Amino acid sequence: MRELLEAVAEGEVTVSEAESMLSGYATTEAGRFDAARETRRGVPEAILCDGKTPDEVATLATIAVETAGRALITRASDEQIQAVRARLAEEHPDANVRVRERADVLVAHAVGFDRPELDVTVGIVSAGTSDAIPAGEAAVVAEEMGATVEELHDVGVASLVRVLDEVDALRAADVLVVAAGREGALPTVVAGLVDTPVIGLPVSNGYGHAGQGSAALSGMLQSCTVLSTVNIDAGFVAGAQAGLIARAVDAARE
Repeated sequence: MRELLEAVAEGEVTVSEAESMLSGYATTEAGRFDAARETRRGVPEAILCDGKTPDEVATLATIAVETAGRALITRASDEQIQAVRARLAEEHPDANVRVRERADVLVAHAVGFDRPELDVTVGIVSAGTSDAIPAGEAAVVAEEMGATVEELHDVGVASLVRVLDEVDALRAADVLVVAAGREGALPTVVAGLVDTPVIGLPVSNGYGHAGQGSAALSGMLQSCTVLSTVNIDAGFVAGAQAGLIARAVDAARE
């Protein structure tokens, strides 16, 4: 305790860093950031942009880089991304910032931040281009948790040969996240072809009767082949679940 207080007094550790070390979180005007989540849960804390102002997102992103070494921003608008970039350029100019625009995700790493490395491959499979946002979100999260991510796009069951052409790649992955909208059949088909865990990710790109992902969700829940299913458009949850499985596989291999 004394050493920490002395480090704060000497300017070697910020007040926010000290708070996160003592309590596990850092307090800001925009809310509390759970700096210890990854240590406690194995899943990095994410800053969900829905319902937050650009300034609030930028504040939380800055404190995340400061206390956890990484900011993971999801569901970000262009305005929120610009605010984060500007704030980090001012307060953490050496941070490495990466944006996956089709996924509405921004990731920032502090200098010296070491992302985990797992000897595991997570496959992210999408039925069509309309599935890109939640599928991309899942890919970023799994990658940030240390997995090698292989992406397979546009393999929807409207033309089954597209799936069959990718069977070898599907079977090579240690865990699969399969994103699909409309009737959501792709995860069921894929799960019948592989012996690895499959996580179904329903996407809200359908319309009409049972549209906006509800038919896809129902279809995946009713799958006759074994798979697990997350909520509609829950790319973060799917990627995190794949990452946790990847951690277990990596530990078993070690």
